[in-house]
Amino acid sequence: MIENSTNQKKVCHVTSAHPRYDVRIFHKECKSLANNGFDVTLLVNDNLPNEAIDGVKIVSTQLKPSNRYERMVKSKKYLRIKMIEIDADIYHFHDPELLPEGNWMKSKGKKIIFDFHEDVAQQILFKTWIPRKIRKLISAIYKKYEKKLSQRFDGLVTVTPKFVERLKQINPNTVMITNYPILKTTSNYDRSKKKRAICFAGGITPQWNHENIIKAIEQIDDIEYILAGSGPQDYLERLKSLQGWNKVRYLGRIPHEKVNEIYEESILGVALLSNNTQVGDEGTLGNTKLFEFMESGLPMICSNNKIWKEIIDKYECGVVLNPNSTDEIRGVIESIIDNHDELCSMGMNGRNAVEKIFNWRVGPEVELLDLYKRL
Repeated sequence: MIENSTNQKKVCHVTSAHPRYDVRIFHKECKSLANNGFDVTLLVNDNLPNEAIDGVKIVSTQLKPSNRYERMVKSKKYLRIKMIEIDADIYHFHDPELLPEGNWMKSKGKKIIFDFHEDVAQQILFKTWIPRKIRKLISAIYKKYEKKLSQRFDGLVTVTPKFVERLKQINPNTVMITNYPILKTTSNYDRSKKKRAICFAGGITPQWNHENIIKAIEQIDDIEYILAGSGPQDYLERLKSLQGWNKVRYLGRIPHEKVNEIYEESILGVALLSNNTQVGDEGTLGNTKLFEFMESGLPMICSNNKIWKEIIDKYECGVVLNPNSTDEIRGVIESIIDNHDELCSMGMNGRNAVEKIFNWRVGPEVELLDLYKRL
């Protein structure tokens, strides 16, 4: 445990967009710092009461943004007032619209860490609410702005090797803090006791290729797709119009603690992230889906991007495939869904890999505490 210091122990994490119990921000980063001698406050945009949980003080602006304007513009005034009141030594920001706030607090002599959960400049190229003709221009402008301010900050955090390389050229004090899970569940590897079901919990959006999955199971007998999460209503209606929807058990949004119950009753997890999203063919370590399956001892089929393929091939905990090929998805499911021995082996391999390597305590927490010690 890091000992308390008298001159630099008060930390304030700031988010304009994430909920107060966000897994990465609250459960991982804030709690880890609190457990290691730091005085931690989490500042959030919502209208809930202030509270203290597990050593973390949660402070609300009492403004719950209802649109992008309120979140990205209006809430800034409220956040700045609260940041001054909190008067921390280190401010740790989590949303791209907070770059100016990081710069503002830096001008007041505070130490600043900026946490890039995603490569925003790359992500802008796929934002459908930005007109396609100006996306490249907006991306280039943002990248220059990001570079200018990031050079001033005391530390940068991100989740993907390729983005780490780019940020290190801007600021050498850049670290990769991945979204590996906090190890907590125990697993039942006996696939013969599971339902003949595949599952997904998360965003019901086109980037996860739910349409291809539902089309793939149309011709597979005695199978169920357990689907939990929320998404745009028009996309949900499109999914419901598919012939295979009668094999979907749609649960809507469920509490995070209920997700493991879905994993526990399923025989196979699916994580078919499109390669034509902002992560491209490279993939990301920022998304938790892979590691949640592995932690639960659940074998999986997942996209064949570079990062995920390396993990799956090395630890033999699933099968990678082309997420755009309905025929390939169907073929892989049919080939392994009744092979209980292979599924059990993949599930155990995934769990073992999480216990030894891909969990919060082993790597990411160490990197986080080391960054704070250097400051």
